[in-house]
Amino acid sequence: MLTIRPIRRALVPVDSAAAHRVSALNYDEFQGDHEIWEAIRDAPDSVLSVTMAHCAVASPDRILRGDSEESLARARRNFERLCASPLTHEVQRTLYIYEIVDPQRPGVRQIGLGGLARTAQIRTEATATGPIIRNEGVRPPKARGRARLIEATGAIIGTVNNAVPDASGAFAAALERHADGTAVDFEVEGRLGTTHRIWLVAEPGAVTRLQRLLADEPEAYVADGNHRSAAAAMLGHESFLAVFFPAGRMGISPYNRLVRLPGDRDASVESALARSFDVAPAGDGPLQPDETHVIGVYTADGGWRRALPRAGVYDETDAAASIDHDIVQRTLFADLGIPDAADERLTFVGANRDAAWLAAEVDGGRADLAVTLPAVTMDQFVAVCRQRRMMPPKSTWFEPKIRSGLVMAFLGDD
Repeated sequence: MLTIRPIRRALVPVDSAAAHRVSALNYDEFQGDHEIWEAIRDAPDSVLSVTMAHCAVASPDRILRGDSEESLARARRNFERLCASPLTHEVQRTLYIYEIVDPQRPGVRQIGLGGLARTAQIRTEATATGPIIRNEGVRPPKARGRARLIEATGAIIGTVNNAVPDASGAFAAALERHADGTAVDFEVEGRLGTTHRIWLVAEPGAVTRLQRLLADEPEAYVADGNHRSAAAAMLGHESFLAVFFPAGRMGISPYNRLVRLPGDRDASVESALARSFDVAPAGDGPLQPDETHVIGVYTADGGWRRALPRAGVYDETDAAASIDHDIVQRTLFADLGIPDAADERLTFVGANRDAAWLAAEVDGGRADLAVTLPAVTMDQFVAVCRQRRMMPPKSTWFEPKIRSGLVMAFLGDD
C-alpha cells in the first residue's frame, strides 16, 4: 500500500507568470556547468540559483565546486531570497495534481499526484517488502550532495518521479475529474512546447479520496530521482517529495553515449564491433534508432553504421541484461577498454541532444565515438523492476521531466 501525505508547508509560485520566472529545467537536463551558468544568467529568479548555486556567479571563470561550503552558503542565501520574493508564497497541508501536456504525444494526458512519500516505503535490504522500488544503483557521494543541499536550505526542492501500474485506470480517471472540475493554480511552458500545470489540493475530503486511490496501487517504480529519495533517507527524514504518475501515461526517450577512447584505439572500434555485432552502413543521415536491438555507431572516419547484437550476446530472460544500454557496455565498451559504466571517458547524453549533435561532437574532436540507442520501452522498464533487478546506468530518459521549483517542501513534517 502506497502512502502519500500532504505537505505541511509548501513554497509555490504565486501565479503562472511567477512560475515562469521561478521554475526551471532539472539540473540533469544540462550538459555541463557553463550551460547552467548561462541559464541562471538568463533567468536570475529561477530555482537553479539554489539547486545549482555553484553556477550562480558573476562569470563562468568563477564557478565554484558543487559541494563546497561556499556553494552551500550561496544556496541558503538564494533560497532565503526566493522565499521572501513576491514571486512565491507559502501554502499549507496540500497535495497537488501535476499534469504535463506534450505536443509530441498528442492525446496523452500525463497526470499524477504529488506530495510527501515515505522513505520507509523504499525497498532496501532492510525493508524488503517496501512498495517503492528503485531500479538504479545509488552513488553515496551524489546522494550526499543532494542531502547537503536539503540541510543548507531547510527544504526539499528536488522531486522524485514515480510510475504506478494503474491497471484499472481509476487513479488517472480520478485525477482527471478533479483537474477538469477545478481551476488550475498555475501553469508554465516547458521545453519543446510542453505545458506543466499544478492544482493544489487542500480540501480534506479531496485529500482523503486521492490518498485512498494511491493506496490501492500495489507498488511504484522510481522513474527519475533515485538519488533525491536517497538524500532524504540519508538524513533520517521520514518523507521525500514525490509525484506518482500512471506508467502508461509516461514517455521514455533515448539516452545516448559519447566515448573518448583510452589511448590511440580508433582501429579497435572495428574489431570490437565485429566480436558481438552484425554491422552495416547506415547512410549519410544521423541515426537515432527507434527499434529495440538496433544500435547506431558513429566515428569521424567511418560515418554512421547500424549494429545489431548477435544471438547469444545477451540473455533474453534477464530483463536488465537484454536492454541495449547494458549490451553495449558489456561488449563494445568493455572490448574498448572501458568495462566500468562509471568511467569518466563515457559521457551520457539525454534526449535534449540529438544524433546530429553527437556526430558534431565527434567531428569536432571532443569525442572519438558516438553510440545512439533506442529508447527503453515502458514494458522493459517495468519488467526490470518486477524482476527486482537494476537498470543499466543512465538508460532511461523519462520525458517530459518534472520541472523544478513548482512545488517545494519546507522541512518540519517529520
